[in-house]
Amino acid sequence: MKLLLISLVAIVILALLLNRNIRNLRMQADRKARFNSLPIHYTYCFVLWSVIFASAIIFSSFSSFTKNILLALFLAGTFFLIKFFYHQNFNSKKHFEKAGTLALSLTAAIGVLITIIITASILFESIRFFEMVNPIDFLFGTSWNPQMAITSEQEVGASSFGSVPVFLGTLLITLIAMIVAIPLGIMAAIYLGFYAKAKTRDYLKPLLEILAGVPTVVYGYFAVITVAPLFKTIFTSLGFTIASESALAAGFVMGVMIIPFILSLTDDALNSVPQTLKDGALAMGSTKSEMIKKVALPSALPSIVGAVILAVSRAIGETMIVVMAAGLVAKLTFNPLDSVTTATAQIVTLLVGDQEFNSPKTLAAFALALTLFIFTFIFNIIALIVIKNYKKKYG
Repeated sequence: MKLLLISLVAIVILALLLNRNIRNLRMQADRKARFNSLPIHYTYCFVLWSVIFASAIIFSSFSSFTKNILLALFLAGTFFLIKFFYHQNFNSKKHFEKAGTLALSLTAAIGVLITIIITASILFESIRFFEMVNPIDFLFGTSWNPQMAITSEQEVGASSFGSVPVFLGTLLITLIAMIVAIPLGIMAAIYLGFYAKAKTRDYLKPLLEILAGVPTVVYGYFAVITVAPLFKTIFTSLGFTIASESALAAGFVMGVMIIPFILSLTDDALNSVPQTLKDGALAMGSTKSEMIKKVALPSALPSIVGAVILAVSRAIGETMIVVMAAGLVAKLTFNPLDSVTTATAQIVTLLVGDQEFNSPKTLAAFALALTLFIFTFIFNIIALIVIKNYKKKYG
């Protein structure tokens, strides 16, 4: 670490000296001489090469003495090499831009590579699971009851891996969350964008966006301690039977958590609609509400749909609220007053503790993750097609 800091300080000092030296050379050169790069571009190239190769030397297996010698020789050599390139009118500007493009490409490639690795790891483990359990039974089975972890040589036995109740619970809670979040988020964005005063907007929007930064475990406690008992009191007084851990409580709190996502993105989409369109609609005699319904919302609809996609994906992937407020029992029901479970909650349950990764019970978590990934991917593709069509219509 000490050698690294010393190297960075040396690079900065040499870079300043190089920049000053090249500036002086340029001032002494013929005024009519045409240079294709500024002196700072040569300094950038020096810093770039120095950081790359100095890092390679520092993290090599050489001894400290050898590293010091190599660093000193390399920095000195690079310093004079850059000056030589300056005399040769080397295009350092284009060289540095190519290096920046390469760095950006590598970062993008790393993101793609990580996605591929994650997908492949889930896929391979899912294949191992489907070698033990029939895929038809998993996808269309109506009973989810994975038993204790057993080895792959033993029979699955009394375990049942029908995923329909799990994904039905996921769909139910996500639907409740969207029923809460979409209307409230969009209406709040319309109010802040068109009806609220500037000072009111400056206070309300940051206050509502704070909800996005609240940890999900806090929402889980809120659902368990406040919302679930409140719903139980209300529905019991009305003569309905509601479970202590219900899909309604979990979905409602999840919807509250998602409101800031839809609110912020919808507000940005409405503000991005050209003011000329809004003023034109008002000039034609439309009221503010008619302008919002017939001009602003249709024009911003692709971005609003994108916000809804993000919200749905956020709801599908939520775990903590479901684990704390909805229960872990997989039931084949669409009753919001009953306790259900979701795919993410089951994945957490199956992978908690000391598990053997050669048993159907543990590998079922990867099968759930793969199925959830495929469903989400298909949903995103359909939504992107819808967004593209609306962009053609209102673009």
